Amino acid sequence: MSEGPSPEVRIELVRELVIKEVLFFSAVDELAKFANIAAGGRPTGIYWAEGVAFLYYPLPLNTRLTAKELIKEGRLYWALVCFALMPEYQRVVETREKLMVPVIDVSSSALFRAAAEKLRELAKGFTKAHDKPIG
Repeated sequence: MSEGPSPEVRIELVRELVIKEVLFFSAVDELAKFANIAAGGRPTGIYWAEGVAFLYYPLPLNTRLTAKELIKEGRLYWALVCFALMPEYQRVVETREKLMVPVIDVSSSALFRAAAEKLRELAKGFTKAHDKPIG
């Protein structure tokens, strides 16, 4: 079999990420517990970039609208992002219940870095809200 010309390879980065809902955890071990429960007890991991540990749940691309948005507009939708601040990367988070949840460093991705930076900004509002007295 003869080799033909190599195909052109083009990388088209996502131009916009739309996050529909966020869930902030005040501690990374709480995020790790949530990840384990959400995965039904199956092995799972969480992502890390720019001082933020997070999980994301994308809107499925199997609808005509979401596929068109990504292909034509470069717009990606995440239905839910759960996150906690984690200033330093660590390979594993161990919870009080002795769950070991791996952490994957995704900081080489511009998309994940940008999402983490936005989440870190957002966390400032959550932590300030928790500092205020109730009532």
